[in-house]
Amino acid sequence: MVTYRPPLKDMQFVLDELVDFDSLRSVPKFSELDSELIGSLLEEAGKLAVEAIAPCYDDGDKVGAQISDGDVTAAPGFGEAYKAFVEGGWPGISFNPDFGGQGLPSLLSFAVDEMLNSANMALAVCPMLTQAAVESLDRHGAESLKATYLANMISGVWTGAMDLTEPQAGSNLAAIRTVAKPIDDHFLISGTKIYISWGDHAMAENILHMVLARLPDAPPGVKGISLFLVPKYMVNEDGSLGARNDFRPVSIEHKMGIHGSPTCVMEFGANDGAVGYLVGELNEGLKCMFTMMNNARLKVGLEGLGIAEKAYQHARRYAFDRVQGRPPGGTDKSPIAGHPDVRRMLMLQKSVSEAMRVMCYTAGADSDRAEHLSDEDARAAYDSRVALMVPMVKAWCTELCQEMASVGVQIHGGMGYVEETGAAPIYRDARITTIYEGTTGIQAQDLAGRKIIRDSGKSVFALCDDIKVTVVALTKAGMSTQAHQLGQGLESMKTSVNWLLEHYANDQFAPNAVGYNLLMACSTVVAAWGMARSLLAAKARLDSGDTDTRFLSAKLTTASFFMDNVLPRAGAFAQAVTAGSDNIMGLSDAQF
Repeated sequence: MVTYRPPLKDMQFVLDELVDFDSLRSVPKFSELDSELIGSLLEEAGKLAVEAIAPCYDDGDKVGAQISDGDVTAAPGFGEAYKAFVEGGWPGISFNPDFGGQGLPSLLSFAVDEMLNSANMALAVCPMLTQAAVESLDRHGAESLKATYLANMISGVWTGAMDLTEPQAGSNLAAIRTVAKPIDDHFLISGTKIYISWGDHAMAENILHMVLARLPDAPPGVKGISLFLVPKYMVNEDGSLGARNDFRPVSIEHKMGIHGSPTCVMEFGANDGAVGYLVGELNEGLKCMFTMMNNARLKVGLEGLGIAEKAYQHARRYAFDRVQGRPPGGTDKSPIAGHPDVRRMLMLQKSVSEAMRVMCYTAGADSDRAEHLSDEDARAAYDSRVALMVPMVKAWCTELCQEMASVGVQIHGGMGYVEETGAAPIYRDARITTIYEGTTGIQAQDLAGRKIIRDSGKSVFALCDDIKVTVVALTKAGMSTQAHQLGQGLESMKTSVNWLLEHYANDQFAPNAVGYNLLMACSTVVAAWGMARSLLAAKARLDSGDTDTRFLSAKLTTASFFMDNVLPRAGAFAQAVTAGSDNIMGLSDAQF
């Protein structure tokens, strides 16, 4: 059985020391959020994750969701776990109080979501998609739609789903064929959508689908896409539920992992057409969709963190229980954790998980500052920073979570390759994270094109300036080795960005050809920046006489390991960037 214990002390350390929570406390409605209150919230969320969400993980993997006669049944235990999540008030933690939300910083929802994903990612996907739908409806929906749907979505009584992909239209949304026919104050939707996570279930009373479709006379391509809210059950004027709408799941996918998350093929309008309501303006569905998508991409990065932490905990437990061989300085009864190579792998998992946590939480705090600070220029600057960080958080955390899950299998040795030990399900669950909500290649295109080329590198160089401040701080703190390492990484990042800016205009292949390596170079340095700040914070607390030396000295060692063993990858990624596109595009089709 896969077990999990929330890393509450490290989560609290990041929130207290590394994300500048004081700037959020300058916002009046957040002014009373002190460390003790945050700690209590984390502890209660941890209890939920351990006692309600995690126990049904194994049945979710082994039994999974089922479909019969056009209705999906959730995996055993999922309904009870989701009920506990709703009854605890967790779905609305960061949402609008006008509709029943608690109005807390999004950053705190990031911490809660990390624990849910570690405990049971397949189940956590459901509220994650609801959060994305809430954000889009709250920002773009008409007041009448908000009044009808938002409160029940925020409470978790109703859930949300995103319906974008079609058989012929994966990442190319311009090719969608789902049609929305205008009728009076609504639209009739007809078409087929695939890969719809949690597209149907009975855990909630209603499911609100956010569906991309086009009017019959809409302009071609993405300019003709609109977004529609399509409820599973119609809502009467008094708020009660009415007839079932004209759409159903026709099948669910048989997947490599996250078996507890039903991935549905949805058929809309088999009879008269599914009733839908416009969200935003006609033909501006892409704009509304990206509100959902950017939220979801950050939350998928959190899935990567949750999986990486879970893989580490599972491998650590096994490594300190399993006896095999005699490690240097040990005995025949010493656990395999004493072998230097096993130690290396555990340190890799631990350091990468901690780096992910700083990266994700920093992005969460920046998103709060972008929304809530009083200074308009500061909000704009943070909004730009969050936009820059979305592809890095999504891609780096998910690429590395797969590596960490694979390392977990390796630590188990042959026992990791069999299902009984629980290492294999974690590895299988991890695999989807680099694919949905935009593959790593799409994140790379986003970073290179929209986030670097579009503003001539202004946003990324502003980030580089902030990293440089930390390099100087490391030097002043007497950490010259780490200052040099982060400085070298920063130069690799600048080299990658400058190469792109110098070559994209004359090489049509350059942005996409070098995009992955550019993305990974920048992300690795940003992750190291977080670990460098962790070094500084831990040292400052030790120097001030903090007696928690076991935890703080471990922070120093773990961060230094990351600088020694993971940060150097940035140089290799940068070298691959500057190699350009010639060899990537060098073979003819016949030579493959």
